[in-house]
Amino acid sequence: MRRKLKAKTPIKPDIKYKSVRLEKFINYIMYDGKKETSRKVVYDAMDAIKTKLAVEDPLETFETAMKNAGPVMEVRSRRIGGANYQVPREVRAERRLSLSMRWIIGAARAKKGSPMSNRLADELIAASKGEGEAIKKKDNTHKMAESNKAFAHFSW
Repeated sequence: MRRKLKAKTPIKPDIKYKSVRLEKFINYIMYDGKKETSRKVVYDAMDAIKTKLAVEDPLETFETAMKNAGPVMEVRSRRIGGANYQVPREVRAERRLSLSMRWIIGAARAKKGSPMSNRLADELIAASKGEGEAIKKKDNTHKMAESNKAFAHFSW
């Protein structure tokens, strides 16, 4: 018999922009429980987006970046008759959001030579325009799913 699922604690919206997604993004960036540091990085990145793009609300750019970087299809490994198949599957909305956040943060961390807030702002701007490392990763995921379409009937 399975255990009861633990009730997830609801995430409160962030202080400045009143967005639950942005607060979740801050939590993803956080290292060693240093939330104020991650909050400062994200808010500095949002200010950089505001100045670089000359937009009133950088939250729209953030939301667009999250939507653009999230994959629709992915492949999951499935073992059938002694062989492993990469079976394409649709991505749930929660996983799509977490993958896009993870990929954007990973791409920003991979760049070196400038403060994290600038790298994060650049990656968010690139993702909102449909460019950048996170978008490349999404495209690769879609290509994998497309090339393994023949194994879609193994879906469970």
